[in-house]
Amino acid sequence: GATVITNLLYFIPGLVSWICGGYLVSDPTLKRFFVLHFTFPFIALCIVFIHIFFLHLQGSTNPLGYDTALKIPFYPNLLSLDIKGFNNVLVLFLAQSLFGILPLSHPDNAITVDRYA
Repeated sequence: GATVITNLLYFIPGLVSWICGGYLVSDPTLKRFFVLHFTFPFIALCIVFIHIFFLHLQGSTNPLGYDTALKIPFYPNLLSLDIKGFNNVLVLFLAQSLFGILPLSHPDNAITVDRYA
């Protein structure tokens, strides 16, 4: 996993040495890789909240920001719809990752381990 994603960054040499610490996957590379994987969901969550805030601040029927009285202000109804949609996606994701992991896994993972080999 870390080697594949590190190889995707090879087209920008400075980026590889800055993020990954070089072209060799070693302990510092894996630490940076795990830190990035840990922080990306929180960054995405912040972007979603900023998007929702500014969408409802300007009005959801006024995306260009024209000065008009036909804007829909921030209503709790719109926030509850956003929360319901987020919860639905979260429940589907958790159900797939907790209960439906075997259909998506590799067949080699089902081979029993021979501890005497």
